[in-house]
Amino acid sequence: MLRFFRRLGPLWAAFLGVSAVLADPPPFFKPQQDVPLPGNTSRFDYQSLDPQSGLLYIAHMGEGQILLFNTKKGELQATLSGFPGVTGLLVVPELHRLYASVTTRHEVDVVDTQTLKTLARIPAGNFPCGMAYVPGLRQVYVSDERGGEEVVIDAVQDKRLAFVKMGGEVGDSCYDPGSSRVFADVQSQNELVALNPQTRKVLLRYSLQSGRHPNGLCLDPNSRLAFVACGGDAKLVVVDLDHFQEVGVSDVGKGPDTMAFDPQLGYLYAASESGTVSVFRVRDRQVEKVGDFFVGANAHSVALDPATHLLYFPLRQGDSGPVLRILKPAN
Repeated sequence: MLRFFRRLGPLWAAFLGVSAVLADPPPFFKPQQDVPLPGNTSRFDYQSLDPQSGLLYIAHMGEGQILLFNTKKGELQATLSGFPGVTGLLVVPELHRLYASVTTRHEVDVVDTQTLKTLARIPAGNFPCGMAYVPGLRQVYVSDERGGEEVVIDAVQDKRLAFVKMGGEVGDSCYDPGSSRVFADVQSQNELVALNPQTRKVLLRYSLQSGRHPNGLCLDPNSRLAFVACGGDAKLVVVDLDHFQEVGVSDVGKGPDTMAFDPQLGYLYAASESGTVSVFRVRDRQVEKVGDFFVGANAHSVALDPATHLLYFPLRQGDSGPVLRILKPAN
């Protein structure tokens, strides 16, 4: 039996709650559809959904392509080529822009989502990856994983503004509207770092106590919680955003990577390289583990449509090649 909040003191235990999880949980997901995807059985990476158009942008890293899946019609709409080693994707509907981390060229490409034309190619360090958008400043923060920097891009003029030295390999980045801060993992230093977008400087560093090599990051701004996926020991660490301290830890699938949070249902999905998706329920700042569920080999990339609660997992190998597996909570 696994206890989720193993390291809580009496105050936090009373406030957040302690939950137990039974072994071999019943099935959680209800299959909706497997949509064949083009290309070879090579690695997929980040996804980004435009809720206005219903277009889901999928990075097919191994093919150097960006796939456009129409979630309203349930079909592939377009394939964009010429993005070798594409990893991170971030769509900004208000600007009609898609930002793509093109690792082979060490740059972020800016694509017009209306014309699908590349507007700019911006130098972004050594290995650009995850991204976060700061709406008030109209800036994009890019994790340069191998370069140990956060690259700051002016999203209006499509040019690099600055870079922030992070002190080690950078994992994912997220913007928190509640504090107007950007949070990022520093993998090699085992830290969660807060940055001030106004000054473009590091504000705080938190050294994780219960996880190693943090790479995935997801926020619940309403609950004021950060979820940190640690690839070094397959742990999910929960950090209080207001007090910037660790309040819980749980086991997840081997090789945890991207995560998605459904604010209406309160479900957190932590996808892993092993194909296991760990599901947690977040309610009134209480976090309960629902269970671990096998979705498919290498199901490490997850996207969520909060309007329909559908989940999207691009898999490199289905029955006859790559597929986009679409699931929904059974209940």
